[in-house]
Amino acid sequence: MNFKPLAIAALAAVLLPAMAQTQLTIVNFGGANANAQKKAFYEPIEKSGIKVVPVEYNGEQAKIKAMVETKKVTWDIVEVESPDVARGCDEGLFEKLDYSKIGAKGDFVPAAVTECGIGIFVWSTVMAYNADKLKTPPVTWADFWDVKKFPGKRGMRKGARYNVEFALMADGVAPADVYKVLATKEGADRAFKKLTELKPNIQWWEAGAQPPQFLVAGDVVMSTAYNGRIDAAAREGKNLKITWTGGIYDLDYWTITKGTPNKEAALKFIAFASSPDAQAEYARNIAYGPTNNKALAKLDPKVLANLPTAPQNAKTAVQFNVKFWADQGEELEKRFAAWATQ
Repeated sequence: MNFKPLAIAALAAVLLPAMAQTQLTIVNFGGANANAQKKAFYEPIEKSGIKVVPVEYNGEQAKIKAMVETKKVTWDIVEVESPDVARGCDEGLFEKLDYSKIGAKGDFVPAAVTECGIGIFVWSTVMAYNADKLKTPPVTWADFWDVKKFPGKRGMRKGARYNVEFALMADGVAPADVYKVLATKEGADRAFKKLTELKPNIQWWEAGAQPPQFLVAGDVVMSTAYNGRIDAAAREGKNLKITWTGGIYDLDYWTITKGTPNKEAALKFIAFASSPDAQAEYARNIAYGPTNNKALAKLDPKVLANLPTAPQNAKTAVQFNVKFWADQGEELEKRFAAWATQ
């Protein structure tokens, strides 16, 4: 293991030479992600004299908008999901980032670098199964659909998102072509036709905690799931495994709230949290991939094997297409809702 706590503390001290007594309010989504951020980012920063006040929220952009409009900004740094980065930037809710104070853009996965937000981690929606109950692992989305070879129920998130992409891959569409096909009427029809084939064998889930529960209980033989949830269950001793083929990955981002009086301190925190050492330590605490490519070399092979950004896991991955879902998502979700009740 390459973890060097003194090295991380020293790096924080270098990046934050004059930040003593500065306080930053950093907003995140809570849970295991928040715990991992505390260990990898907040605690090392505090050794350099900067105090972090963590706040948990559910992604509500209205609070940020109200702060910016009333010029009463109390949230300095906010973790946001990918659809909100560009939208919030366009609406003037976030500061534009000065990458000369953060790091070289080329060090990061391309999707991490945006005008108003930098990727914190990569997470993925994947195929998961219980290795105690399924001795032959499924390899492709075609296997997920194959109820003769793998009898039993399938867990799927209740909604069009992810499922229509997986359906097309199950029907033979290459991961790289999924959104090109899905953008056509024929492609959408093809996805729903494929979903109809599997419909009698689907058990829907709506919360991220449900797929591991379904798999452990034997309610389903395989399920779509968030990779971090499967990792958490595995850390608790459950024999749940992931098939990474055709997983759909996405990122969460750091943003700086427009008008914060602590902009410079916020930039220095983001620079530290985006460094290879801090990113590697985050990945050791939760199976979400670093956005800084240089962090990968610092990780033990066992840790690396569970990350969406590991080369062998990422080779057939599909990047969640925010623009596609912004343009066509409403129509697809309405169609899904009608289809699900038929």
